[in-house]
Amino acid sequence: MADQATELRARIFLRAALPLIKVVLAERPAYRRFLWRARGVVQFAARDSQQGAYVELAPGALQVVQGVHERPDVRLTFKRLEEMCAFFAGALKAPGISGLLRLPALLRLLPFLLKLKILMPDAMPTDPAERALKVRLLLYMVTNALSQLNKGGDPAFGKVVKASPDRVYQWSVAGGPEAYLRMKAGKTKAGRGTYARRQPFVHMMFPDIDSAFDVLTQRVSTVDAVKQGKLKLEGSLEYSKEIGLHMQRVEAITTGG
Repeated sequence: MADQATELRARIFLRAALPLIKVVLAERPAYRRFLWRARGVVQFAARDSQQGAYVELAPGALQVVQGVHERPDVRLTFKRLEEMCAFFAGALKAPGISGLLRLPALLRLLPFLLKLKILMPDAMPTDPAERALKVRLLLYMVTNALSQLNKGGDPAFGKVVKASPDRVYQWSVAGGPEAYLRMKAGKTKAGRGTYARRQPFVHMMFPDIDSAFDVLTQRVSTVDAVKQGKLKLEGSLEYSKEIGLHMQRVEAITTGG
């Protein structure tokens, strides 16, 4: 069986990264052409783990579901969960493929998976639309990934959440995406948009996409970003620093650093 660290890493890929293909579809309407007359289920799994996720494809739409489908059209099975994590991190790790008669389903999904490579640390797009997409995907992924750290049993972040009263951490980009993470007595919930039922305990506000891009890709440190006006912090500075350190841990976990 895979070790706990690998299981946690896979959890983040399957539950926080893979679902972003729906965001790609929403933000890039031209990608609907890849789903023309699409039908099928593509399963991702590893032999040494119970974890898995599958993508349901339909004309003009797709859905990511956690778990193992009883009869997928295409099954991508990795020998080890570590190899599946490496695959999602951009390495050339080839899984075993069954269901080759329904290979078109996999080919229709492939452009969406390739687009997720924009999340990689070395992807630094200069096109404004692509930079905006990377910011949106990073923000949605990291907030969900933080929640998955807790739900997956990460000791360090779990300790923070367990000691937390009902608090909301909010991220906002002016004219762009917003996301939040709510903590309460050991439980976490990530969401998109503004959490409207409670004032944020910590609010990280970016004046524009480029500022958010520089901070989220760690081109500029949080301290320097505040000094340069690329980031405005409201709320507890101590806890904003702590949540920032765990955001960096998410990148380290997903990149294998």
